[in-house]
Amino acid sequence: HVQLVESGGGSVQAGGSLRLSCVASGHIICKYDMSWYRQAPGKEREFVSRIDSGGSTSYADFVKGRFTISRDNAKNTVYLQMNSLKSEDTALYYCATQGSTFDYWGQGTQVTVS
Repeated sequence: HVQLVESGGGSVQAGGSLRLSCVASGHIICKYDMSWYRQAPGKEREFVSRIDSGGSTSYADFVKGRFTISRDNAKNTVYLQMNSLKSEDTALYYCATQGSTFDYWGQGTQVTVS
Protein backbone atom coordinates (compact mmCIF):
# COMPACT_ATOMS: atom_id res chain seq x y z
CA HIS A 1 0.00 0.00 0.00
CA VAL A 2 1.57 3.28 -1.14
CA GLN A 3 1.04 6.37 0.93
CA LEU A 4 2.35 9.90 0.31
CA VAL A 5 2.05 12.36 3.17
CA GLU A 6 2.81 16.03 2.63
CA SER A 7 3.62 18.57 5.31
CA GLY A 8 5.23 21.97 5.68
CA GLY A 9 2.53 24.18 4.26
CA GLY A 10 1.35 27.29 6.03
CA SER A 11 0.82 31.01 5.75
CA VAL A 12 3.69 33.28 4.82
CA GLN A 13 4.16 36.82 3.62
CA ALA A 14 5.20 37.54 0.07
CA GLY A 15 8.94 37.14 -0.30
CA GLY A 16 9.09 34.49 2.36
CA SER A 17 10.04 30.82 2.20
CA LEU A 18 8.57 27.45 3.01
CA ARG A 19 9.84 23.90 2.66
CA LEU A 20 7.36 21.20 1.82
CA SER A 21 8.04 17.56 2.63
CA CYS A 22 6.54 14.41 1.19
CA VAL A 23 7.17 11.19 3.07
CA ALA A 24 6.52 8.03 1.09
CA SER A 25 5.67 4.63 2.47
CA GLY A 26 5.34 1.47 0.45
CA HIS A 27 7.22 3.15 -2.38
CA ILE A 28 10.99 3.61 -2.77
CA ILE A 29 11.29 7.15 -4.08
CA CYS A 30 14.76 6.81 -5.59
CA LYS A 31 13.44 4.21 -8.04
CA TYR A 32 10.68 6.42 -9.45
CA ASP A 33 9.88 9.91 -10.60
CA MET A 34 8.48 12.09 -7.83
CA SER A 35 6.56 15.27 -8.57
CA TRP A 36 4.92 18.26 -6.99
CA TYR A 37 1.71 19.73 -8.35
CA ARG A 38 -0.51 22.52 -7.10
CA GLN A 39 -4.10 23.62 -7.45
CA ALA A 40 -5.33 27.10 -6.70
CA PRO A 41 -9.02 27.80 -6.02
CA GLY A 42 -10.99 27.82 -9.25
CA LYS A 43 -8.02 26.68 -11.31
CA GLU A 44 -6.81 23.45 -12.84
CA ARG A 45 -4.15 21.39 -11.11
CA GLU A 46 -0.75 22.25 -12.56
CA PHE A 47 2.71 20.73 -12.59
CA VAL A 48 5.32 22.42 -10.41
CA SER A 49 8.44 20.24 -10.33
CA ARG A 50 9.77 16.72 -10.77
CA ILE A 51 12.82 14.75 -9.75
CA ASP A 52 13.38 11.56 -11.68
CA SER A 53 14.95 8.29 -10.59
CA GLY A 54 18.34 9.51 -11.83
CA GLY A 55 18.12 12.71 -9.85
CA SER A 56 17.43 15.01 -12.78
CA THR A 57 15.05 17.83 -12.00
CA SER A 58 12.55 19.86 -13.98
CA TYR A 59 10.45 22.89 -13.13
CA ALA A 60 7.50 24.83 -14.41
CA ASP A 61 8.59 28.17 -15.81
CA PHE A 62 6.72 30.08 -13.14
CA VAL A 63 8.87 28.60 -10.34
CA LYS A 64 12.27 28.40 -12.00
CA GLY A 65 14.91 30.09 -9.91
CA ARG A 66 12.65 30.20 -6.86
CA PHE A 67 11.77 26.57 -6.05
CA THR A 68 14.12 23.63 -5.61
CA ILE A 69 13.13 19.97 -5.50
CA SER A 70 15.31 17.45 -3.73
CA ARG A 71 15.09 14.09 -2.04
CA ASP A 72 16.60 12.24 0.88
CA ASN A 73 16.70 8.58 -0.06
CA ALA A 74 17.52 7.48 3.50
CA LYS A 75 14.35 9.17 4.74
CA ASN A 76 12.35 8.27 1.63
CA THR A 77 11.31 11.90 1.51
CA VAL A 78 10.98 14.46 -1.26
CA TYR A 79 11.25 18.17 -0.54
CA LEU A 80 10.19 21.35 -2.26
CA GLN A 81 12.08 24.39 -1.07
CA MET A 82 10.08 27.47 -2.02
CA ASN A 83 11.74 30.88 -1.86
CA SER A 84 10.63 34.36 -2.92
CA LEU A 85 7.02 33.31 -2.59
CA LYS A 86 4.36 35.34 -4.36
CA SER A 87 0.65 35.67 -3.75
CA GLU A 88 0.03 33.68 -6.93
CA ASP A 89 1.82 30.71 -5.34
CA THR A 90 -1.15 30.29 -3.01
CA ALA A 91 -2.51 26.80 -3.64
CA LEU A 92 -2.91 23.30 -2.33
CA TYR A 93 0.35 21.50 -3.07
CA TYR A 94 0.34 17.80 -3.86
CA CYS A 95 3.08 15.21 -3.96
CA ALA A 96 2.63 12.56 -6.63
CA THR A 97 4.35 9.62 -8.23
CA GLN A 98 3.27 8.16 -11.53
CA GLY A 99 4.37 5.35 -13.75
CA SER A 100 2.98 3.20 -16.51
CA THR A 101 1.03 1.10 -14.02
CA PHE A 102 0.46 3.39 -11.06
CA ASP A 103 -0.61 6.89 -10.10
CA TYR A 104 -0.40 7.88 -6.44
CA TRP A 105 -1.17 11.23 -4.82
CA GLY A 106 -0.93 12.68 -1.37
CA GLN A 107 -3.69 14.58 0.35
CA GLY A 108 -2.06 17.97 -0.20
CA THR A 109 -0.70 20.72 2.01
CA GLN A 110 -2.02 24.27 1.86
CA VAL A 111 0.30 27.18 1.08
CA THR A 112 -1.06 30.69 1.53
CA VAL A 113 1.01 33.73 0.58
CA SER A 114 -0.26 37.16 1.53
